[in-house]
This record gives sequence, structure tokens and C-alpha cells, in this order.
Amino acid sequence: MTAASTRMPSRPQAVWSAGRADLDGLPDAWGVNIAYEAVDRHVKHGHGDRVALRCLRADDLVRDVTYADLSRASNRFANALRRLGVGPGDRVFLLLGRVPELYVAVLGSLKAKAVVAPLFSAFGPGPVTQRLRLGDGRVLVTSADLYRRKVATSRGDLPALRHVLLVDGPAGDSAGRGDSGDLADAGVAALPAVLAAERDEFEIPPTDPEDMALLHFTSGTTGTPKGAVHVHEAVVAHQATARAVLDLRPGDIYWCTADPGWVTGTSYGIVAPLCVGATVIVDEREFDVGRWYATLAAHRVNVWYTAPTAIRMLMRAGAARAREHDLSALRLVASVGEPLHPEGVTWGEEAFGHRIHDTWWQTETGAIMIANVPGMDIRPGSMGKPVPGIEVAILALGEGGRAAVRHGAVTEIVEPDAVGELALRPGWPSMFRGYLHAEERYEACFAGGWYLTGDLARRDADGYLWFSGRADDVIKSAGHLIGPFEVEAALLEHPAVAEAGVFGVPDPIAGELVSARVSLRPGYEPTAALRRELIGFARKRLGAAVAPKFLDFDQQLPKTRSGKIMRRVLRARALGLPEGDVSTLDQPGGAS
Repeated sequence: MTAASTRMPSRPQAVWSAGRADLDGLPDAWGVNIAYEAVDRHVKHGHGDRVALRCLRADDLVRDVTYADLSRASNRFANALRRLGVGPGDRVFLLLGRVPELYVAVLGSLKAKAVVAPLFSAFGPGPVTQRLRLGDGRVLVTSADLYRRKVATSRGDLPALRHVLLVDGPAGDSAGRGDSGDLADAGVAALPAVLAAERDEFEIPPTDPEDMALLHFTSGTTGTPKGAVHVHEAVVAHQATARAVLDLRPGDIYWCTADPGWVTGTSYGIVAPLCVGATVIVDEREFDVGRWYATLAAHRVNVWYTAPTAIRMLMRAGAARAREHDLSALRLVASVGEPLHPEGVTWGEEAFGHRIHDTWWQTETGAIMIANVPGMDIRPGSMGKPVPGIEVAILALGEGGRAAVRHGAVTEIVEPDAVGELALRPGWPSMFRGYLHAEERYEACFAGGWYLTGDLARRDADGYLWFSGRADDVIKSAGHLIGPFEVEAALLEHPAVAEAGVFGVPDPIAGELVSARVSLRPGYEPTAALRRELIGFARKRLGAAVAPKFLDFDQQLPKTRSGKIMRRVLRARALGLPEGDVSTLDQPGGAS
């Protein structure tokens, strides 16, 4: 990504220089590799017997994986990639839930200098195929069931996809024919058999800190999903913020509830806690109030990083449910994914004896940028303050709700409590280095020496930052970023749909729910049966997490003069607000 170097400062900031000094670096001064810092260096320093992963299976059995175990398993995966001819820069996609094989594949790919691209396992076939195609996916690691349901029928549309590795054995007839033992046949193979044939030793090749390491897809309001490129240098920010913001220490029991298909699940579900030397809770099952509290208590969790959606569901169950369990080991609770409302912050004190620390960052930032760090006075509802090494500005707005850019320059707002676009000074180690195959979209993110986040915020007189809304139309539902364009495109595949407009509506649990308005082609009537058919049609293609929860018909969708559907007007209509004033519409932002 050639433009990346122009966005980085010529001299690293002092705080990040200190962070680099905390890393070992590869032996023989061969550079910096995320997987080495996360796993192998702990083994080198005599901590191989420390538990790296505590895996809670769906059947309630518990399996511990030590750092030495994880080092050997990831070495075998790296050797397997090498034998398959997969090397530096090749993309390895992961379509998995919270299972040990996911961690092995992530770390093994990084050791081989391949690029890790996580996918949300709840996506439907459409988004999965689209991202595999956009990211030039060479390898896919998944389960037989997920492959059969979401990938097998589209293999013909994915010419770059040469290898599919199934974590639960041979594909068999149900998932597409493949020889699980013959790696020369680049079809479908069984990952257990592949790993069993490999050696436990692997020498990580020289790794430049600017070598591409991670590819995270993030949705926008228009166009295709964007593949944000991150490099091995990002590990500096991962480790530094794990310590400064999450207060993680070697030997801590740590639980990040984010799905591994999203950036939080990678940055703070895998890389950051392992770099620190913590034990990571890996729970296969989804949210359940009783199970979550039992997990916190039984495993003596010290640091818990979760989402406002989950906190709201726990609040509905009542603080008394939390007090039924011994949560005395819990030292810090933090939140990410969307703004945490003030009631949630203070409820944490009632339930856990700790206020919940809200944090802010994005897929593009790669790591936490703004936070309520341990020891600071938390102001409920505030994002907190910039973490050390991060410079923030509030920029004056122009038309359309974005920062006003004139001749490449922007205007910084210095007076307190004025709303503008939140901007960051480029140069932190985990800053994305580009959008894959989309240089113009990347360049558009910068102006006047600032990275433009697309979020609106204000800064009070004491330096606390407060989220005000999104400058675009991205929908944040249960911590997931959903691009309206993707949902609209899926609806337009149905023969009855002439046009579609998709937007988010507030929900007390999920934050927002996806809603759609469609106009019909001639010959179709707006019936309840057709409404159910369209919702089911979208769910089949997109998955339940992305498809609209509500759908209505509108033959006169509001448009701009250039013909673009005005999603904000649709949202205002749905909420009964004046269409000419949408300033009261709350659109949360942040990392997923």
C-alpha cells in the first residue's frame, strides 16, 4: 500500500517508541511479527506452561491450551500453509465461531506472513462470497456445515480460492467432494489431518513491521465493503492499550465477548491479551445471562471486555442476578462497539462494584483511541479522553454533516462543547495502511493532516469527549456495522423490488435494528405475504444479523436531485420526526 507511508510521521512519537521497546522482536533482528510477540516469546522466556486459552465448549467441557501448545499448533499450521504454496501476502480467510482452531489458524497464518481476514460466521452466503472475492481469498478455514451452507455453491465464482480447510474433518458429500489427505489437490481438506502431518517447529521468516498482517472488512453507506489493511507494527498499539486501557497483566484471566469475525475479536480477543501473557476465555456459546455470570465467577475473570448490547440485556435481568455470583476477582469491566449510555455505566457499579469503562475506536484505527482509563474520573456517557500517543481534534462541519474541507484544509474547533467531526492525527502503529484495491477511498479519509473518522463528537472544557452521532448512514446493530448498500442490493435481487432504502431505527437492546422501505415493480401488490417473503429472501442471502427486521412499502422513496435515496428522510418518517430536521437522530459509531 504505497500511500500508507505518506500518512505516517517521519519520526515515531515517544510513547510508541517506548511501546516498541517492550516487544522482543524476532531473533537475529529479523523484524516484528505479531504471532511471535503473542505466543513464541512467552515460551522463550519460560512461560510455556501458562494457560493461553481456556476453551469452554458448548457441552460445558473445559479445555486448557498452554502457550507452548499454541506455539506448536500454530507452527504446524504455518508449515501446512508453506506446503500448500501459501506465502507472504496471500489471504487466509476464517469463517468460524469461537473455537481453538481459529486461534491456531490466525497465529499460524501470521507466522507464515500470510494475511488474516476474519469473517462473521452469521453472515449469509452473499456477504461471505463478496468478501472472499474482494479480498482475493486464497485459503478458507471453516467448518463443514458453514462451508456447505455459505460457500460451496459459489466456489465457481471464487477463482482465487484454492484451499478449504475444515476444522471438523473431511467435507464428504454434504460439503462438496474433496480429498482430505491429498494437499496437492487444492480442494477441500480436513484440518486435523493436515496439522497431524506437519512438524512442531517453524522458523518465522524476516518480517518487516510494515508487512501486511490483517484485513478487516468494514461496511460503508455506499459501494462495496472496504478491506482495511493492517500491518505487523499494529502489535505495538495492541499491547500498549491492553496495559494502559484494559489494565491487563501477565497471568490475568481475561474475557472478550466480541465475535472473532470482527476487529475487536481479533485485536482484543486474540492479539492484545496474548501479547500481555494473559489467559483468554474462549466460549463457544452465545449470550446467556446465567452462563455468562457463571463463567465470570467460576473462572475468576479479572478483566471483562464486552458490548453495550450485552450490558443492556444484563440490565434487563437485574443487578440481583449478578450478586448471586462471586465476582470478587473482577477488577475492570470495559465496553466497546457503540456508545454506552450513562445508566449502563453506573449500573455496573450496582452489579459488579465497578463503573463500566467505555472505549472508542474503529476498524480503521485497529486499536483503542479514546477511553475511560483505570484511575480516571469517569463521566457517565463520555467516551473518555485520548489514550497516550493519540492526538484528537474536533473539526468544523460543512454540508452533509462531514468536516468542511477547503483546498485540502480543515478548520479545528477550539471552543468547548461544539459538535464537529472527530479527527485523529495519523501516525499511531495500528492505523490502517489502506483499503485493499481502493486507493481513492483511502485518500478520501484524510484532510489537512487529519484522519476523518466520520463520527460526530464534542469535547468539553475538561477534555472529555462525547459522541454525537454518525456523519454517514452506517447501521450499528448489536455491535455490528451494517452497510445499507449491502442490504439494499440483496433486496433488489428479488423480482418484485424496484428500489430499496435501508436505515436503522433505535432499539433499547440492539442499539439499532435494520429497517427497509421498498418500491415494487408493476404487477406486484404490497401485501403482508410479500413483506414476509422479502424479509425471508434477505435473511437467506445476508443472514439474520444483517437482514432487515422491518420492511414496508413506499412507491415514492425520497431522493436527492442526483437520484440517491435519502435514507435519513426514511428514518425520520419511520420515527415520526420532521423530515427537514434529522439532527435528533442518534446514530452510534465505534468499533465492532
